Amino acid sequence: MRSNTVRTLGLVALLLAALALPLAVKTPYFLQLIILALIWVVLSQGQNLIQGFTGYVSIAQAGFMGLGAYSSTLMSVKLGFPVWLTMLAAPAMTAVLALLAGYPSLRVKGHYFAIVTLAYNMVIHIVLVTWIALTGGEAGIPDVKRPANIAIGGLVWDFGTRAGYYYLVLLAAVLATGLCALVLHSRVGRVLLAIRQNEALIEAAGVQAWRYKLFAFVLSASLAGMAGALYAHFIGFINPDAFGVDQSLNAILAVILGGSGTLFGPVVGAFAVVFLPEYLRIADEYRLVVYGFILVVATIFMPRGLVPLVTQGFRAVVARLTRTSR
Repeated sequence: MRSNTVRTLGLVALLLAALALPLAVKTPYFLQLIILALIWVVLSQGQNLIQGFTGYVSIAQAGFMGLGAYSSTLMSVKLGFPVWLTMLAAPAMTAVLALLAGYPSLRVKGHYFAIVTLAYNMVIHIVLVTWIALTGGEAGIPDVKRPANIAIGGLVWDFGTRAGYYYLVLLAAVLATGLCALVLHSRVGRVLLAIRQNEALIEAAGVQAWRYKLFAFVLSASLAGMAGALYAHFIGFINPDAFGVDQSLNAILAVILGGSGTLFGPVVGAFAVVFLPEYLRIADEYRLVVYGFILVVATIFMPRGLVPLVTQGFRAVVARLTRTSR
């Protein structure tokens, strides 16, 4: 059986399992964690575009997530727009702001770019905290509405339930992953990978690398804005604490742990950064120490991430079985 066929069958089986998951998970707490992990998949896929594909580390992903969350919340709560409209508008508004911020910042390279994006995240967080008349400051904004139900024939898709919202974030995670796959396998994706390998050579060949970097940065921010809108309308309350620099660092860790530059690395990494701290709550006050230790060990001994490691091991087992059967 060809590898492409095996991969397709595996993806179909994975999708069917994901569709049946709410029927198997009866505990609301675990279903809530899965929903949050899927929102983080959207966020991490955006981070992977600029970090894994292009080779530029952005520390502003949580800030852009905050822009998307507050944009959708303010338009729905204070202006009364339909939630579906505000959720669609949030990624577009975040992309526009990222375009304005990315044009000057992508003229710098390496760790200078990381420092600039760190400053962006800090500025966004400060604005969210201090502009109390608009954002509510640290008190936040309560009573954020869920999207309106969708009726298809005799079936009603109720987003007020965890199961209903699960399918919404699952669709968003699949679309985000599919979009990144399209980018990766396009000419733009090949240029982004070339920039990661040798940007000077690309520029010497006459390619305006900054345009491709700007595209990756804006698309990355747009996915973060989508994740922010999904998060705000799921939790029902937002304040600036969820969009600080520490969350941007977690997005970077999700990409590194899962596998930077791979399509399914951010998926694995997103679930890791959501579930691992929760399972370590049994360690009480030592939880963060154990969590940090695990991350350091994983980064040292699995520098390419979990997905490339597992893929390499699977290929080695298949090759050995093939040689044995001959």
